[in-house]
Amino acid sequence: MNEVTLNTLTPGERGTIARITTRTSSVRQRLMEMGLTKGTPIELIRYAPMGDPIEVRVKGYRLSLRKREAETVLVHKEPS
Repeated sequence: MNEVTLNTLTPGERGTIARITTRTSSVRQRLMEMGLTKGTPIELIRYAPMGDPIEVRVKGYRLSLRKREAETVLVHKEPS
């Protein structure tokens, strides 16, 4: 599978979370508490009009992430 950062997906694309690369433990902890854990399916729903934040679907709910947070989430992109 192709590993990319979450912010590079286009709306409607899906993947599985591979890892979180941030070195800031509080950000890593926050992302994991929101359900962004290794092996979790994720779908990019849309970008805000100015491109930040982005909206994703994880575990049946939607959440918004800042672009800089999404840049630290690596996903195995599903083939389109």
